[in-house]
Amino acid sequence: MKIFKITFLCGLISVFLSGCSAGKQKTTKTDVKVTLDKNAVKIKESLKSLKVANGFPRNIPNGQNNWKLVGVKDWCSGFWPGVLWYDYEYTQDEEIRKAAEEFTEPIKTIAYSPADDHDIGFQVYCSFGNGYRLTGNPAYKKIMLAAADNLATLYNPNVGTILSWPSKKQYPHNTIIDNMMNLELLFWAAKNGGSKELYKIANSHAEVTMKHIVRPDSATYHLGSFDDKTGAFIKGYTHQGYADNSMWARGQTWGIYGFAIASRETGRKDFLETSIKLADHFLNRLPKDGIPFWDFDDPKIPNAPKDASAAAVAACGMLELSALIEDKNVKEKYINAAKNLIAILSSDVYLSNNKNNALLLHSTGHHPKNKEIDIPIVYADYYFMEALLRIKNLK
Repeated sequence: MKIFKITFLCGLISVFLSGCSAGKQKTTKTDVKVTLDKNAVKIKESLKSLKVANGFPRNIPNGQNNWKLVGVKDWCSGFWPGVLWYDYEYTQDEEIRKAAEEFTEPIKTIAYSPADDHDIGFQVYCSFGNGYRLTGNPAYKKIMLAAADNLATLYNPNVGTILSWPSKKQYPHNTIIDNMMNLELLFWAAKNGGSKELYKIANSHAEVTMKHIVRPDSATYHLGSFDDKTGAFIKGYTHQGYADNSMWARGQTWGIYGFAIASRETGRKDFLETSIKLADHFLNRLPKDGIPFWDFDDPKIPNAPKDASAAAVAACGMLELSALIEDKNVKEKYINAAKNLIAILSSDVYLSNNKNNALLLHSTGHHPKNKEIDIPIVYADYYFMEALLRIKNLK
């Protein structure tokens, strides 16, 4: 049945990618308000079965209705409070605000614990960052500044990047493309009372990533291994993609979004051009139904799982990118691409509706380890909500 639905949807929007490389896309429309209203009902319903003391939503296994929960140290802990903050931003519902505050509060331990990996940005910026943006709570600002300093302890000046996974001892120094998303916390802190060194660290990290982890074919490695003494690039690898030289979908979208943020914060045109290059390669390789498979080079395509989370991240990244581009036609190209992705995710093929407590179906987490395959995952919901609000607020 799922294959039939996706095939049918494909027939409806087969024009999606026509003219993509020329920057002239036909836009599949969706009523953003209707989708946000549906999401608001679903989020409030989900809260009935969730308590802060029990943990944070991460995924919903096949055949189940409720979220599988994880602890505060899990890299996904910040996404659920982020979903709540986005929902509060839309609804102004004080019950949702209270829940957002309750689920945000425990994450402050991340700011004051030794840095285990690069995910501090995902954990703290998605929760406290959105909370501070919407409330101006000075306590949130203090925690975010502490978290930025904590993340900076993983920086290796010999390499010029943040060490992503200290636990992976097989690499002298590793940096993953996901880490581009965590630089926003450092850029923010440098502008809001933190050390100016945080800006330098973030700028250097983006520069080295651009030079070595973005490949000549306009795709990205998942992981770059470096000599921790000399900084020399050793080799590019994958962990969650199909192969070292394949195009892992979510990694590509972390790059699109991350380099757009880096360009916004630094004004560097080379970061902007990198984001554009990654976005164009992503769009040019999208399948006809408009949503990426988990890896663009999986030989099992078209019988490979999709990754709705990659589509949601890509939409956010392209909306961020569009705001940096002056040329009206090019700007509209990325806005329309983002709208198309969100329209498809808002269809009955990808919306959870009555199936379970998530917003979106069909995400893929770690395919090589057979983990989180074709199920709802919380970061898909987070970036889906972000993209919907971005589209709603477009002028």
